[in-house]
Amino acid sequence: MKVNGNEIKPGNVIEHKNSLWIAVKTNAVKPGKGGAFNQVELKNLIDGTKHNERFRANETVEKVRLEQKDFQFLYEEGEALVFMDTESYEQLELQKDFVGERAAFLMDGMSVQVELYEEKPIGVSLPDQVVLEISEADPVVKGQTATSSYKPAMLENGVRVMVPQFIDAGEKIVVDTNEVAYLRRAE
Repeated sequence: MKVNGNEIKPGNVIEHKNSLWIAVKTNAVKPGKGGAFNQVELKNLIDGTKHNERFRANETVEKVRLEQKDFQFLYEEGEALVFMDTESYEQLELQKDFVGERAAFLMDGMSVQVELYEEKPIGVSLPDQVVLEISEADPVVKGQTATSSYKPAMLENGVRVMVPQFIDAGEKIVVDTNEVAYLRRAE
């Protein structure tokens, strides 16, 4: 599907310079001289490189539709992560670095969404929030309780997050998987 350069919005996936790019930021610019254009920050979906591009209103680009399929995380084998298609039960193996640092949040049986382009995986979406237990937390430093200060804590999956002073080891918390940050205590 072709779209005009001024219609590109953040989150759109486009085909540009023989590769797939996702629009990260867009800024409509109307200079005093010359025609208006859309300044777009693009991120390559294949290798992760970033690129800034100007698109004029009369330029057209190919907007790509990605297929999104539900998968279930099965297990980790060395540097590979194994997922199962919930419809066909076929297994898909992806490298840890493909998922990135968020791979630490994968748990057995977790439902994830894999984005595919022409049957080739190009992205994995984890749930936005997960519940994890604190394995260790620094003790409260006396005199720091008046302000809302945070202390470092280690989660059961080995990831370090900053938590409020009142959180102790053994408690379960809700963690934002996108920002890798404490949200609240788990119910």
